[in-house]
Amino acid sequence: MVIVPQLVGVVGLEIHAQIQSKSKLFSGSQVRFMSPPNSLVSHFDASLPGTLPVLNHRCVEAAVLTGLALNCTINKRSLFDRKHYFYADMPAGFQITQQRIPIAVNGTLVYNHFEGHKWNHGMTKSVKIKQIQLEQDSGKSLHDEERSQTLIDLNRAGVGLMELVMEPDMCGGEEAASAVRELQLILQTLGTCQANMSEGQLRVDANVSVHRPGDPLGVRTEVKNINSVRHLAKAIDYEIQRQMKVLRSGGTVINETRAFDSKSSTTIAMRDKEGLQDYRFMPEPNLPPLFVYETEDSVPAGVDSAQAVVVERLISCLPEMPAQKRMRLVETYDIQLEHSFTLVNEEGLVDYFESVVQKTKAKPRKVIGWVLDDLMRNLNLHNLNVSQSPLSPEALAQMIDLIESGRISSPVAKQVFQEMWKAPELPVEQIIEERDWWMISDVEQLRALCQRIVDGHPEAVQLIKGGNKRVMNKLIGEIHKVTKGRTDPVQVVAILEEMIF
Repeated sequence: MVIVPQLVGVVGLEIHAQIQSKSKLFSGSQVRFMSPPNSLVSHFDASLPGTLPVLNHRCVEAAVLTGLALNCTINKRSLFDRKHYFYADMPAGFQITQQRIPIAVNGTLVYNHFEGHKWNHGMTKSVKIKQIQLEQDSGKSLHDEERSQTLIDLNRAGVGLMELVMEPDMCGGEEAASAVRELQLILQTLGTCQANMSEGQLRVDANVSVHRPGDPLGVRTEVKNINSVRHLAKAIDYEIQRQMKVLRSGGTVINETRAFDSKSSTTIAMRDKEGLQDYRFMPEPNLPPLFVYETEDSVPAGVDSAQAVVVERLISCLPEMPAQKRMRLVETYDIQLEHSFTLVNEEGLVDYFESVVQKTKAKPRKVIGWVLDDLMRNLNLHNLNVSQSPLSPEALAQMIDLIESGRISSPVAKQVFQEMWKAPELPVEQIIEERDWWMISDVEQLRALCQRIVDGHPEAVQLIKGGNKRVMNKLIGEIHKVTKGRTDPVQVVAILEEMIF
């Protein structure tokens, strides 16, 4: 066996993000998921003779906005090209893309990577983005094995894509998965892509190789069309180990395209790439150069200002990015970093949390437990998102204030929360009143309860008097059981100690 020491993995990603737009990149056909086959196809999408592309202004703005959020340089002049290859679901025989001068270049995606999902083993990393280019999607081939035929659905043909090409700056599956998760959040925050991988709105190709540090990069393989972040991590890690095994056994890694089989968690060879494919790139003759203007004043006379893509205008529209939001949450509310990630990862949860904080007297660290534990547990149990929560931030804040004021206990509040979830139309105080869940505050009533417990447990009392104060917890537990959690433990301990000592 040949010994090949110190092999490490190298990973670069190519990501196709479907632009969130009502219509396609070069035609007025609508974009809608799960529509009947071939119901959203214009003459241009079907490549009928004489049809011409008309560039979608919204798609251009989405690409520029994404480039700005990823710290890219926006090319003020970019070009469209034809990339020729034959697929049955690409009727024109070519794809319109941006090969020579894309719309954005030289960006950076900053993300947090936690080794083994451990929050105390986190680090901030970055991956360079070589370019972002606009291009059109192909249609979809549907293979009918029973009839030995392939059917073509052109609904997706011509849908606008942003292809993000990342440099090979990562070294493993979990690291790549962390980068893609952050990109998903950024795109969703911008509103430029819904980034739902299960619906094909974000498709990832992973370029994987291994080499010894200091040596040139090894021969890479491309794992195509990975449709989930979890599968991405598994596919990359498997492929790294597979290539290392090949080299250590004296073999040679082949430059090929592979697919990920989720059932076996392995990659499978599809076709080799040893022969250089000639795409016969050529300038797209039916589209002029695409111009992006820096400021409103730089838009030339004669150009419709409403249709011009202006960087200055888009910068003013940039929302708070996920990383900025996490930092603000930690600094403003003194919450843990891991809690900020959970808040930001769930759409609408930050707004819900901040609304509760603004409406309650409790500290944010007390609010966070109710939001991340109780609220999220119930949402997940009923398969709801935050916007569908039956429990409003106002109602939750009212309940938390009742705990803070000592009118209900924390154990009782758990039961109150569940009743509020079932009957959100009822005021919280009515729920508590009807079930007699108010805290017992009458001192004489508490003394009578404590006396009854003390009288009923003489052996425990003797042990406490003998110095075993841990037995006191037994008496507290008995009172808690009798009152169904409606007593203040501090007050109960004071009364018990007075009676026993």
